[in-house]
Amino acid sequence: MEQAKAESPASGRWAMLAVLCASLLLVAMDATILNVALPSLIQDLRPGPLAQLWIIDVYGLVLGGLLVTTGAVGDRFGRKRLFLGGFVLFGLASVMAATAHSSWQLIAGRVLLGLGGAMVMPSTLSLIRNIFTDDRERTLAIGVWAAVAGAGACVGPLVGGVLVERFGWASAFWVNVPVVVVTVAAGSRLLPEFRAPQVGGLDWAGAALSVVGIVCLAWGIKHVAKGGTGPVDLGMLVVGVLLIAVFARRQLGLADPLLDVRLFRNGPFLAAALATLLAMLAIGAALFLISLWLQYVHGYSPSQAGLRTVPSALAMLAGSLSTPWLMHRIGVRFVLAVGLGALAAGFLVLALAPEPTSYAVVAVVLAALGLGDGLAITASASVLVSSVPPERAGQAGAVSETAYELGVALGVALLGSIHGAVFSSRMTGLPVGGSAARTARGSVGGAAEVAREAGGVTGRRVLAVAREAFDHALTTTAYVSAAIVVAVAVLAVLLVPRGFRATGGH
Repeated sequence: MEQAKAESPASGRWAMLAVLCASLLLVAMDATILNVALPSLIQDLRPGPLAQLWIIDVYGLVLGGLLVTTGAVGDRFGRKRLFLGGFVLFGLASVMAATAHSSWQLIAGRVLLGLGGAMVMPSTLSLIRNIFTDDRERTLAIGVWAAVAGAGACVGPLVGGVLVERFGWASAFWVNVPVVVVTVAAGSRLLPEFRAPQVGGLDWAGAALSVVGIVCLAWGIKHVAKGGTGPVDLGMLVVGVLLIAVFARRQLGLADPLLDVRLFRNGPFLAAALATLLAMLAIGAALFLISLWLQYVHGYSPSQAGLRTVPSALAMLAGSLSTPWLMHRIGVRFVLAVGLGALAAGFLVLALAPEPTSYAVVAVVLAALGLGDGLAITASASVLVSSVPPERAGQAGAVSETAYELGVALGVALLGSIHGAVFSSRMTGLPVGGSAARTARGSVGGAAEVAREAGGVTGRRVLAVAREAFDHALTTTAYVSAAIVVAVAVLAVLLVPRGFRATGGH
């Protein structure tokens, strides 16, 4: 691999890290920033229940589906070039989304945002590896990188809440534009260019298999989890699994694969990938549902709801920044176990709390989820980088970021759909019928709309039924999330050897 333009002075390296983290913060924030904007957006664009899920979810699906391919493109054609091009596209897509006049135009904008984000994210971690040649500095830089990525997902609802309340939902996208302009200008001047030597061309057929496979798999999970058992839903699920299997088999026969699937035979590598995927699956859904709970069940404004998610962001920062120090002293396996244990404890507190759930309980839950996520995600990123040969480090970064983004997206799709199914089943005794009842059963946002239109005693009764149903569905989803996290915690302990140390690279 080519070396940096010479050893950069310390101040230069950390300035480069600041540029990379600024871009990463925006990309991570956009995965959750619309959580608190959804009620305002629903009132303006009136998307149906399925369109609502796609507005939130399509960004992460596109981003996660393309990371492996864009990481390989960066290796071949230049990581700085890919980073800057992706961030320019991210800014243009933000303008498109901010000016949307229909739900499907907004979804199209979110697709392009995902494409731009997919070009940016692999470049950040791979450039960090090249910029920081000292193991200790690199470990700290990866910790900062993970803290920014995790905090971005948690800060998204807070920033989104303040902006949406004052300027409308479109401001959640307009805020990206000035940051893009400043970051592209600084990155063009500060960042060095890197390319990795390759023995073959880009595997475009493999890229198509991976992207289409992930999209089909996510579609199938989304619809089957929502109760769909038709041939289209089940067929998409099967096609997704088959395409990913064909992709994996194809990569085994290539001298220069998009993704060396043999890496997953490495126990720590597999454990870290699973920990990232399933931890983000659980917490991504939790942040989405808790944001809706704060606004619809407790009636907080977007900014008030965003402010009440701060415990998660603060705990995430504390967990991420303390992880390098903890890994050095107590080992990776213990840090992973503690982080995943904190996540499981948070979900169990939410599940076991008496209904109706109070905000005091939710604040404790958010703190536990943020701390656990900060520890688990940062440790996992370091493990993924350090448990592979140097020539595969870029692929390790792509796996880390793919697991992160797909986890958030699949969490909203799978656990959000489970929550929606339980919510609908509990919406009994409504004082309205016909299309109004169907709308109310479709989502808590639909129930709020029906309540506003009905007004009076009828409206208050609709809201009371919806709030009780939402609270019960949140409890059910918390049990499922806790079970998922406990399972991956057991796997992590079994797969990571005692005494394994992550140095940020060999």
